Amino acid sequence: MSQVFADNLRVPVTEIEAGPCTVVQIKNEKKDGYWAVQLGFGEKRIKNITKPLQGHLRGATKDKKAPRFLREVRLESEPDLKVGDQIVLADIFTPGDTVSVTGVSKGKGFAGGVKRWSFAGGPKTHGQSDRERAPGSIGQGTDPGRVRKGKKMAGRMGGQQKTIDNLKVVSVNPETNTLTVSGPVPGANGRLLVVRRTSESKVQEGEKEQKEQKENE
Repeated sequence: MSQVFADNLRVPVTEIEAGPCTVVQIKNEKKDGYWAVQLGFGEKRIKNITKPLQGHLRGATKDKKAPRFLREVRLESEPDLKVGDQIVLADIFTPGDTVSVTGVSKGKGFAGGVKRWSFAGGPKTHGQSDRERAPGSIGQGTDPGRVRKGKKMAGRMGGQQKTIDNLKVVSVNPETNTLTVSGPVPGANGRLLVVRRTSESKVQEGEKEQKEQKENE
């Protein structure tokens, strides 16, 4: 993470390497039931992947290297793309856009109820010398006579897919393919993220309205 100053305010931001992404596959509504584009990101030597995957990535390989990560993005209509096309950062995002970022959160290992679920723990006095971080009762006795499913207890914490919504795009650098968004994102440094644009900036909306007015005229 880093920080930028906007309107005399210090804003925490996160820099994300986003692209270029290669179009690996295009899903057809007639054949697959929906429109979608499978994108590849990163690099991996072809000799280190299986033969079936080599065939799948045949149209997206270059200089004996293939995409390392594959992710599918659903679309509402037929895309104007073909296998092998490159999608760069500036084609999708502009400063002011609102995005949602999905990633796998940091794994924190086995944790107790106080750390994992913010339990209050037991009383600190009245002879409770060893119950400060105990979970307390976990269910009823005779009925149902068991611990109900989904009960919040100690267990493995983190390592789950999380989505952070309503993050603003602060800047876009097409030369380094880096995207700067406001606030933190899930996961450790170097982990894979999926960035989706949820709404366009007001500047883009104004430009679209002007184009529509000119077309109507």
